[in-house]
Amino acid sequence: MPDDPSVETVADGVARVRWTHAGTDVVRATVEDALSTHGRVEAHVGVDDVAGQRTATWSGLRKEGVRRGVAGDEVVYARLDSDASVGEPDGFRALLNSFLPRKRAIAQMLVRDDRGRVLLCRLTYKRDWDLPGGVVEVGESPQLAVVREVAEELALDLEARSLLLTDWLPPWGGWDDALCLVFDGGVHDPSVLDRVVRQEREIRDVAFCDPAEVEERCADFTARRVRAALEALDAGTSYTESGRG
Repeated sequence: MPDDPSVETVADGVARVRWTHAGTDVVRATVEDALSTHGRVEAHVGVDDVAGQRTATWSGLRKEGVRRGVAGDEVVYARLDSDASVGEPDGFRALLNSFLPRKRAIAQMLVRDDRGRVLLCRLTYKRDWDLPGGVVEVGESPQLAVVREVAEELALDLEARSLLLTDWLPPWGGWDDALCLVFDGGVHDPSVLDRVVRQEREIRDVAFCDPAEVEERCADFTARRVRAALEALDAGTSYTESGRG
């Protein structure tokens, strides 16, 4: 087909490639040609068009995200004239990195007092209490992330020791799945609470809680995670799914 694939300039320096039946080699050549006159070449492929997504990927276009629309959602692919060629190691790794699955990571700290109670935070954005910690930023070490989160939320400078628990959280309530990594925060005198300065936007209260209070104040999956982390102190690093071994 003479117009398959086709190229249209949609903005200054931006071309959009469309195809119906063209193969990967033809689309790749079209993208390369369009890059000689445009700084960016993109393609929008329907989320259900698996073959089209495969063609876009192996034509050297990097996956950027999903564009939601009234007529249907589309996956946006693009390549810049400054991007390394997929024939080069850096370019190929960047291509793979653009579409391989990514998983959210959460880092938490198990902090105890000399009575065996666990430090919990009452959060402003939900009723349940939880272990201190938070989401790991892109490119950030989970161990450094939990130290940062505890410092930001509670103004406590605590060491994150060994990893106690990896807990997989299934998709739930609008969230994608995630991995929660619980690190040992050690045993501290209860007076450590006197040093707490709450980040009031996120933390409503903080307290050391005994097992009964953990069960009462936490969501069921959080309570299971706390129990599993405590057991791992003696048994060694463990893996659970929603707190279940």
